[in-house]
Amino acid sequence: VQLQASGGGGLVQAGGSLRLSCAASGRTLSTYGMGWFRQAPGKEREFVAAINWSGDRTYYADSVKGRFTISRDKAQNTVYLQMNSLKLEDTAAYYCAADRRPLREVVTSELHEYRNWGQGTQVTVSS
Repeated sequence: VQLQASGGGGLVQAGGSLRLSCAASGRTLSTYGMGWFRQAPGKEREFVAAINWSGDRTYYADSVKGRFTISRDKAQNTVYLQMNSLKLEDTAAYYCAADRRPLREVVTSELHEYRNWGQGTQVTVSS
């Protein structure tokens, strides 16, 4: 399966909102949990949010809790990341990936548990 993240690419002011999409091609994602990660220049890739395969469990990094929402549309084979109240420190390249294990009920934030990393989409928050 190939994943393609989109929705970034421009400048958004601090306090603004943006919705990222992660579309899959080649195979359905309906039985896989999905995660969003980000990587700022000079920093390691970090976990942002994840959702399990059924969509009834989500998990967020403390830094985005209450501001970001992850969701999925199985019919569209797409996962979304709604980002509100954006901060300067949210500036990064955002990546989506699929859980290695199908039908996992719990949500994992561990990078090594994900595969099929898509190309990132750049989010730049300006003051």
